[in-house]
Amino acid sequence: MTAQLAGLAEVSARYDAVFCDVWGVIHNGRRVYPRAADALKRLRKAGKHVILLTNVPKPRGTIPGQLDRIGFPREAYDAIVTSGDAIRAELAARAPGPMYKIGPPSDRSLWEGLGLEFAPLSEARFIGISGLNDDRETPSAYTGVLHEARARDLELLSANPDIVVRVGDALVWCAGAIARDYAALGGRVVMAGKPHKPIYDLAFRELQGLADAVDKRRILCIGDGIGTDVRGADAAGLDCLFIASGMHGETLWTDGALDTSKVKAALNAEGARATYVMTELA
Repeated sequence: MTAQLAGLAEVSARYDAVFCDVWGVIHNGRRVYPRAADALKRLRKAGKHVILLTNVPKPRGTIPGQLDRIGFPREAYDAIVTSGDAIRAELAARAPGPMYKIGPPSDRSLWEGLGLEFAPLSEARFIGISGLNDDRETPSAYTGVLHEARARDLELLSANPDIVVRVGDALVWCAGAIARDYAALGGRVVMAGKPHKPIYDLAFRELQGLADAVDKRRILCIGDGIGTDVRGADAAGLDCLFIASGMHGETLWTDGALDTSKVKAALNAEGARATYVMTELA
């Protein structure tokens, strides 16, 4: 059974550390959720460690500044681990490629320093994708590319397993949607972010640098993505607090309140198990 919580304080004594998702849990891409920030600050004041675990397709170096700009306090976290960090080892192992790149110019830090050569699809040995080239595009814009890549049996390395992310009130397609479509064609896909093991290995290493000892039974994952956050926690053997808003908006609510039957159905549909559920992190 998934226990419904009114606040994180109800269970915080059971845990020494938290792996917390970013988009949809602590902000929506434009606005910080103050109650979430306060909850994480209280954890750290109580001596707990907070590692932000995000599928953003960039190395972590740029993320603190981005959080600063939207007003998320540095007192609310100890460290950040990104999907971009996790995939860079896979990209470097295939350098110089050449690689066919998909993704916006803003993601250039993902590719830097790896010795990669970029090439047209016809000359590439694999595809690397950080996101769609334009936020206004949909996955259907890449159908032709994926069919050509599948005909050549190219690997696709996706720096972000997320299918969609909420930016303000809108849902924006992510690299994971392209990876999903390529896998459906029988294409070979490599991902390292949530729910995959490499990003959790990085998070464990970060935590080991902060704590004298790490007991997995005393780590809580927090996230709003069932296919990424919840399933990733399950696979890593960690407890999970599912935030039933974020990317879901109000689809798991009834008459303005959390509907546990809808939550149960959503988790079952993904074959996932959450230890706890809350409407929003607080």
